[in-house]
Amino acid sequence: MRLGLRPSWRRLGAVGLACCVALTACTGSADSAPPASTGAPSAATSSTGPTSSMTPTPSPSASSASASPSPKRIELPRGGTTIFPKYRLVGYSGYPGAPALGRLGVGDLDDRVKEMERRAKPYAKGRTVLPTLELITTVVHSSPGKDGMYRTRIDESIIKSHLAAARRHQAILLLNIQPGRADFLDEVKAYEKWLSEPDVGLALDPEWAVGPGEVPGRVFGSTTGKELDSVASWVSALVAKHHLPEKVVVYHQLHVNIVENEKRLTTHTGVVMIKSVDGIGSPGAKVDTWKVVIARKPKFVHPGFKLFYTEDRAGGNALMTPAQVMALKPTPEYILYE
Repeated sequence: MRLGLRPSWRRLGAVGLACCVALTACTGSADSAPPASTGAPSAATSSTGPTSSMTPTPSPSASSASASPSPKRIELPRGGTTIFPKYRLVGYSGYPGAPALGRLGVGDLDDRVKEMERRAKPYAKGRTVLPTLELITTVVHSSPGKDGMYRTRIDESIIKSHLAAARRHQAILLLNIQPGRADFLDEVKAYEKWLSEPDVGLALDPEWAVGPGEVPGRVFGSTTGKELDSVASWVSALVAKHHLPEKVVVYHQLHVNIVENEKRLTTHTGVVMIKSVDGIGSPGAKVDTWKVVIARKPKFVHPGFKLFYTEDRAGGNALMTPAQVMALKPTPEYILYE
């Protein structure tokens, strides 16, 4: 059976080339954290920064608790507080100005979201499409940086502009994490003020999560069900604290060995887990990878599927059509194009 493995060395070369150019201007250093935000208007407007409305309502006193209504949960961009089964997510991934990293980084951002909406129509199948921008925010590197973590956190002005675009189109933004030697949870916590927004979620990329003494691109990274569960637990607490709608947490997987002991992953209130199968190659190879990798998905985790504009077409292969993708079993609920 063919498993479509991503050519990591070549892709990391693209990452290093594109990001060294783009990130030098945006961050200044490979291990710097985002600068402090100055705040912004409510999410109901065209806000691009963390909202003042995200401050949790103070707990009522014991004498008034019975008379005080529970705080109303904030809604998703296209209504409601739950993701499934109302919505099907269709999105692009990437980094601005770096076409090698995905379609989201090609040309004008608003044009890409409009294109995304058009491409998403065949995937609706009775559901409402929720456009999804998956922005690489922690970017893996082949060099260690000052802190030895082999990763860079992008400048928050880039997150701000992508969140603004998402809100102009009633879409959601996912922060993609390629952690290098850093821990997933530490990287996720670095974006807390953005994750406190009702329309911002996560996408974890364990292919790029390596251990001490390992270098991204020289080995395939991996994670564990326990580590993924720790992230989901933290996100669940954040959702409760700020009365947020359900929050998406994606984990990407292109080979069965990339997530070890997946059964340790458990359900958490307010968190929608999605497993995106990222096999590369011909339609036949991608379907083979899908069958093997999706079979280990916990029942409560939703299925996702990723297509690669460049790698999937290598050697004259055709990109899978929406009809072919929707024929997969179980039917993908998140379709992502890179």
